[in-house]
Amino acid sequence: MGCGRVGSSLARSLEKRGHTVAVIDVMVDSFRRLGPDFGGRTVKGVGFDREVLIESGIEQAEGFAAVSSGDNSNILAARVVRETFSVDNVVARIYDPGRAEVYERLGIPTVATVRWTSDQVLRRLLPAGSEPQWRDPSGAVRLMEVHVDASWVGRTVDHIDEATGARVAFLFRLGAGMVPRRGTILQDGDLVYAAVADDQLARVEAVLEAPPGPE
Repeated sequence: MGCGRVGSSLARSLEKRGHTVAVIDVMVDSFRRLGPDFGGRTVKGVGFDREVLIESGIEQAEGFAAVSSGDNSNILAARVVRETFSVDNVVARIYDPGRAEVYERLGIPTVATVRWTSDQVLRRLLPAGSEPQWRDPSGAVRLMEVHVDASWVGRTVDHIDEATGARVAFLFRLGAGMVPRRGTILQDGDLVYAAVADDQLARVEAVLEAPPGPE
């Protein structure tokens, strides 16, 4: 939702990676930013209207990004998509950092800084592990955001390290990065960034995508 500079860039990036994309905007002229080669669907309307969402294909969608210019519209659309249509990969662009913290606590991932918007929204929409944040020069180790099943919330970062053999380098919590200490407990809404050996990536993802075993 939103076909401004961020939304149009995000839509083109996703399409180039082979994803099917639909773009919603209240202004038809905004779709010009997509360019003549854009092959996705364009829908005129507000992104929190259920009929508009259904027309855009939300019932088959695997992800939804609310990146219009209005905080209220973005968070309302994100909640409708998550609560009504049960889409898991939802992210909202929020200009007000204070609001962003509130919505993070409600379990809705937000992007509150303009510079990071397109890149970070893209990472949240794509499957876990597809976008490493950093690789060492030999290609043997990557630093990446890893998807963690919700049932890991309440467990310690040490448990994640021991179960996977990877190392949690930092957490992104309530709009800010933090380096975990021994005994740091994973909270709802935390984004987990781990250093993972390239040949262990599939195993690490498989462990974290399943409920944890006993500590």
